[in-house]
This record gives sequence, C-alpha cells and structure tokens, in this order.
Amino acid sequence: MIVAKVGGSLYDWPGLGPALTKWLADQPEPVLLFPGGGEAADVVRTWDRAHSLGEEEAHWLAIRSLSLAAHFLHLLLPTHSVVESPVPGILDPFRYFRNPPRDRGGSPPHTWSVTSDSLALWVAIQSKASKLVLLKSADAPEGDWTDAGYVDWHFAVMVKGASVSVEAVNLREITPPSRS
Repeated sequence: MIVAKVGGSLYDWPGLGPALTKWLADQPEPVLLFPGGGEAADVVRTWDRAHSLGEEEAHWLAIRSLSLAAHFLHLLLPTHSVVESPVPGILDPFRYFRNPPRDRGGSPPHTWSVTSDSLALWVAIQSKASKLVLLKSADAPEGDWTDAGYVDWHFAVMVKGASVSVEAVNLREITPPSRS
C-alpha cells in the first residue's frame, strides 16, 4: 500500500479532484490518502495564538480539522471511502489517532512541530506502507526539505532510518483528463 498525503495547499485548486483521480489511477498499488490541514489547521493556529489553548489541546483541534479535510476529499472522490484504519481509502486522522490500535506503540508528539506531513509519515511507517508520497503544490526543493520549510522539523527526525521511502509530487503539474 502507498500512503499519499494530500497537501492542504491544494484544496483551493479547482483541478484537485480530476488530478487526484488521474494520479490514483496511475499508482501500482492501493492508496491510503492522508489529508493535510490547509486553511482549517491555520485557523486553529490563529486560535491558539489568540487564546493560548495549549499545545496538546490545539494539536487535537488541528487533527479534527484533518477529519474535515478527509470528508472534503471524499466529496471530490466519492468512490473512495473515509476509513478509520490504514487501509485503502481516505483516512480520518482524528478517529485513527484518538482510538489507536493497541499494538501500534507510541504516537507522535502533540505539538505544533508535528504537522500532517509527520502524521502521514508516521501512518506510513506503522502500516508498513511501501512508500509515502507527499502531494503538494510545489516541487520539492533541492537539499534539506526541513531547512527549506517544505516539511516540518519532526518529519526530518522521523524519516531518518525509516523503513518507508518518501517522494514528493507537485500535483498541480499533473494534467487532469479532459472532460468531453
């Protein structure tokens, strides 16, 4: 199985549904889509700055925003179910992280240093996915992705020694099939 994190920066793009459909059709294995937070997670960051919610509480609100994004992706891809465990479909991160399987052991820290990129990597590692694909709005930078702000700090820590390969795709460069 492939885990693909759909970046929140793609959510305002009208071509997202067709491009995701095309990308998914081209994959050699089943795919679990992991939603990014986008503007909904940014709202939680704003609330936390204004009201000092606390990192753990704000983290859980941000994960709830990922559930909103999962259901948004389901509207774009109605043939893909929203799922609560790492099986092909669209993962509801709140349900997954709130009710973790007992054999999974540990979980990522509940801080702002952990974004949906790290959470998707964690799911890919725990589910023994063949790879993690970061679907983003920009090409991956040369050199260190963390220094360039392409992924969060915790991602760099987790990816060292991880048993899953990671690649990045600028989904906006995929030409969706034309509608006749």
